[in-house]
Amino acid sequence: MNISDQLAITAREIPTKTAYIFQDQETSYQELEGSVTKFASGLEQMGLQKGDHIALVTGNSPYFIIGLYGALRLGLTVIPVNPTYTAEEMGYMLENGDVKAVISMDLFLETFEKMSSSIAKVEHIIVAETDSSIPWEKRSLSGKMKSFTKVISEGSLDFISPKLDAEDIGVILYTSGTTGSPKGAMLTHRNIFSNAKDVADYLQMNNDDTVIAALPMFHVFCLTVSLNAPLMNGGTVLVMPKFSPQEVFRVTEKFQASVFAGVPTMYNYLLQGGVEHKASLQSLRLCISGGASMPVALLQQFEETFNVIISEGYGLSEASPVTSFNPLDRPRKPGSIGTNIWNVENIIVDELGEELPAGEVGELVVRGPNVMKGYYKMPEETAVALRDGWLYTGDMARMDEEGYIYIVDRKKDMILVGGYNVYPREVEEVLYRHENVTEVAVIGAPDPNLGEAVQAFVVVDDPNVTEQALYDYCTGHLAKYKLPASIQFLEELPKNTTGKILRKSLRETVQQS
Repeated sequence: MNISDQLAITAREIPTKTAYIFQDQETSYQELEGSVTKFASGLEQMGLQKGDHIALVTGNSPYFIIGLYGALRLGLTVIPVNPTYTAEEMGYMLENGDVKAVISMDLFLETFEKMSSSIAKVEHIIVAETDSSIPWEKRSLSGKMKSFTKVISEGSLDFISPKLDAEDIGVILYTSGTTGSPKGAMLTHRNIFSNAKDVADYLQMNNDDTVIAALPMFHVFCLTVSLNAPLMNGGTVLVMPKFSPQEVFRVTEKFQASVFAGVPTMYNYLLQGGVEHKASLQSLRLCISGGASMPVALLQQFEETFNVIISEGYGLSEASPVTSFNPLDRPRKPGSIGTNIWNVENIIVDELGEELPAGEVGELVVRGPNVMKGYYKMPEETAVALRDGWLYTGDMARMDEEGYIYIVDRKKDMILVGGYNVYPREVEEVLYRHENVTEVAVIGAPDPNLGEAVQAFVVVDDPNVTEQALYDYCTGHLAKYKLPASIQFLEELPKNTTGKILRKSLRETVQQS
């Protein structure tokens, strides 16, 4: 079974039930299923076949939903891509991921023109039209382009899906790594289906639920919790193009939404502007938090203000992503990421891989049907992450006597900006390429709105180089959330006797300032 097949079953059982709402327009399961089937057929007519890779570069919209489920119906491997990535970042994923076709909104076509040389293997660009004033037919890559709407219109409802195996790769999620190059976590149909099903069941999602998708759909948190999980059990997805506190208040009240999922930053914004909108959220039965640690004070204040519980959980791309949530049927523990979800096991181990007793700190490792097959074309990295059937998360944690898990420290040096992972080396590599930068170190600095912000320390050989100049240089190579919020100039970076940069000293400098 896979999520696209499950959609077909649900459409037969409750055809007139609303599957998703976008810009206040409701689309039924039967209508969605028809679009998915015809899109899969249209892709096949273009020459795509089972096993080919297709990138999904769209914002939150019906294009994403139809594109994802349609591609999976044909047996394609889908690679969701952050549309705000630069041409350099996106080009790496398309080239490394052996992408044959791309689904992109017309708004992002300029980025594709900038990386035309790195996407020579891309045969098709399916354009999702959002702005009639964009003359995409006249662009340099127009020979590869075809309208998303036309692909559907040329498809057939008589399309028959090829036989898919549970271990076939359904999705590849690129996640930043300490090596500097993003790694593609290969998720099988079993991985994706099992995690969506287990999350939906654990959180008691059913066809009475309307779940707000305000997180970006290309991110695995939204992909599983706010999209696949509700559709798994016949719920309705309320698609928001982007997060806006005022819009959350409006659509929650108008459509009586019952579930909201977000990162702590979102809850902070809702709380800041929400006292007068308290009644707008009264239909919510559950809020879900992930992507970064939720401050206990924020959790308690939000719950008291809006009279709704927040279940904090944990996940990572390599686990499809959810491994734990605070349970709904027994007390939650603020500060904890909860307990095992169905069919997933979390334990804490020492450096030898031996399980530690309750209360002791070690590395969090996970196993279950949700754990990835491995990293795409990276056997060595796969061997490090997957050992004896366990996924080693790299996060240090402890577990209490009742099975509640507490993250003690993050993956070494990782920075969490509004729930997004930023690895210092990725930013450092860009700064190092500047002709005047001789040394650089990047750390995470506390930020009241985003949790953390990127802080860079640099040594330059020209005193005339300014912070703005380095920032401008970075904008051409890094997505917005990866950009340094501050760049500080030093005469020399602190190092130990072997020459290793002492990040701890830099963190202490930030804390003291």
